[in-house]
Amino acid sequence: MHNLVIDIGNTNSKLAVFNARDLVHYQRVGEIGLNDLKEILDAYPVQNFTISSVRTGVDGLVDYLKDKLNYFPFSTKINAGVINNYQTLDTLGLDRWAKIIAAHKIYAERNCLMIDAGTCITYDVLTAKSEYFGGSISPGIGMRFAAVHHYTGKLPLIKWDGAINIPAGTNTENAIKNGVLQGIVNEIAGFIAAENNKNNNLLVLLTGGDADFLMEQLKNSIFASQITVDPYLVLKGLNEVITL
Repeated sequence: MHNLVIDIGNTNSKLAVFNARDLVHYQRVGEIGLNDLKEILDAYPVQNFTISSVRTGVDGLVDYLKDKLNYFPFSTKINAGVINNYQTLDTLGLDRWAKIIAAHKIYAERNCLMIDAGTCITYDVLTAKSEYFGGSISPGIGMRFAAVHHYTGKLPLIKWDGAINIPAGTNTENAIKNGVLQGIVNEIAGFIAAENNKNNNLLVLLTGGDADFLMEQLKNSIFASQITVDPYLVLKGLNEVITL
């Protein structure tokens, strides 16, 4: 059974095809076009699909696929075996809920801290008892660079190229890079330390577009053995909606 899952984020969109629970195709695009979908449907015997979007205006994609495939609507009201204590389900991001479902299925009976480093950085905890109480949302790397420029009179807008090394702040541009990048690394280390004090045997699942950069910064930290980078965590959770 082949499933098409689509995750539309604030910056990029991801498409994946699973054969049962095996990932057989993945691509990331800025905007999904009908040609992207047609190429996938021509290449794989897809039967089912689901979609998660943090944006509006996806009805056209859904209608196009519904004519060809079985549609599994995804929402935060789906019962996946998790005790969901979030107070405002209507405002809980679908991508966050997909990660919770993935962790529940793949890392059962583990305390999991999910860190998704994208446009925003989200922190979500699923306990070993399958309890979810919510988490935290903070600005991502690009948003922080933009804020430094927007809310000051003279500081430049920095275009970070994803470089692994954090520069020393020996000039203004590098000072901004150092402050933003090192600040995020320290923030993430602080969240991990705080959750370690609350939950034993904590597994940290790092995902999102900036996950590799963050893993590089944390690979020699005391938390390194706890961290697993899983770039497909949201997509795996969406696939579980179909295989439930």
